[in-house]
Amino acid sequence: MVEQAPHMTADEFRQYGHQVVDWVADYWSGLPQRRVTPDVSPGATSGLLPTRAPETGEGFDAIVKDLDTVVTPGLTHWQHPNFYAYFPANTSGPSVLADLVCAGVGVQGMLWATGPACTEMETVMLDWLADLLDLPPQFRSSGHGGGVIQDSASSATLVATLVALHRASGGRWRTDGVDRQYTIYT
Repeated sequence: MVEQAPHMTADEFRQYGHQVVDWVADYWSGLPQRRVTPDVSPGATSGLLPTRAPETGEGFDAIVKDLDTVVTPGLTHWQHPNFYAYFPANTSGPSVLADLVCAGVGVQGMLWATGPACTEMETVMLDWLADLLDLPPQFRSSGHGGGVIQDSASSATLVATLVALHRASGGRWRTDGVDRQYTIYT
C-alpha cells in the first residue's frame, strides 16, 4: 500500500516554491545553450522511470533533480529563442506568476456565485479589450452580447473571423448573409 504523504506546511511550500522559481529562472537563462528539439529515441524518458509506482515518495531535491535529468532532456523547448515551429513561445514570467496565483487561490469562476471577484474582473477586462479593439457596443457586457473567453485557439479563431466579417460587412452578414468574397488570414 502506498503511504500517504504528509500535508505540505506553509513554510515548506514557501521553501520549495522558491526552489522551483529558481529552477525555472535557471532553465530560462540556459535555454540558448540547449538544443531546440531533443536528441532522444522513443522510450528514452520512460526508460528512466521505475516500472512500478514507488512505495514512498522522493524528497523534493530529488524531484527537482529529475527535472534536469529525466524531463528536460526529452523536451522540445518552446521558449528557446530559436524555436520557430507551431506557434510562438507560450509563456512569460508574468504568466507563470499569474498561474501560480490562480492555482494557489483555486477559484472556480463558472458562475458569479462560485467566484464573484473572478467573474466581475473577467467581465471588466473583457470590456477593456472590446474598447481597445474598438468593437461595437454589443461586444461589451452592458450591451446585448457581452464578452467571453474562448477555450481554444480554434474557437478563438472562429470568433475573430466572425468579428472581422462583421466589421468588413458593416454587420450586413447577420441579416443578408455573406454577399461577397472576403479574404482572411488566420
